[in-house]
Amino acid sequence: MSVTRPERLSEVDEAAATVNEVEGEIREFVRRDISIFRRPRQGDNGEAAAENINALIQRVSAQSVGEIERVMGELGQVRDMLHTEGDRVQREIAGYASLSQAAMTSMKIIADSLAQWRPNTPEARRG
Repeated sequence: MSVTRPERLSEVDEAAATVNEVEGEIREFVRRDISIFRRPRQGDNGEAAAENINALIQRVSAQSVGEIERVMGELGQVRDMLHTEGDRVQREIAGYASLSQAAMTSMKIIADSLAQWRPNTPEARRG
């Protein structure tokens, strides 16, 4: 009895193969970066090791620093937009206050004008 292997791997097998491949790449990456931390050989000095460590730290932190700078830029844009909207709202409120004052003045003028048309009877003066 012979066991035949299907031509195409199942999805689970494909996923496992992909995971193994990625893990292998990660291991290789770590091995390369760890080699920086190995003890210096004869003739090497501490400055070379410090430079290697600095380079590693810069590579690791570069993406985080870039992301922080991007977020800071976006926050600056939001701040500017909020200032602009705050100024607009203040103008709207000032316009509303002016309109309200004009409406109150108009109502007072209308009330005074209507008062002149009232008859001068004691009942009208009470009401």
